[in-house]
Amino acid sequence: MLVVHATFPIAAEHHERATELIRELAENSRKEKGIIDYRVATDVDDENLFRFFEQYEDEAAFGAHAESDHFKQFEAELPDLLAGEPEVTRFEVESATAVEL
Repeated sequence: MLVVHATFPIAAEHHERATELIRELAENSRKEKGIIDYRVATDVDDENLFRFFEQYEDEAAFGAHAESDHFKQFEAELPDLLAGEPEVTRFEVESATAVEL
């Protein structure tokens, strides 16, 4: 499994457009074959910092996502929306288990 965690600091004046794009991206991404989960949340300390949590079955699913029309649209508009540098971390996971609370 491949896990990606990304943060995107969005300029306050572009919050509405970014939210619209991100919502469309997440909804469409969750329909893709090979995506286990694809979630986006705003940071509790900064509503203009969007955190992406993505899980892919494998490298092929991750590559297909990067070539999707909805991702390319997001990628094309993103530079104009940013208030700083995005951070993206990729994890290759051998196994995962649920933690009981």
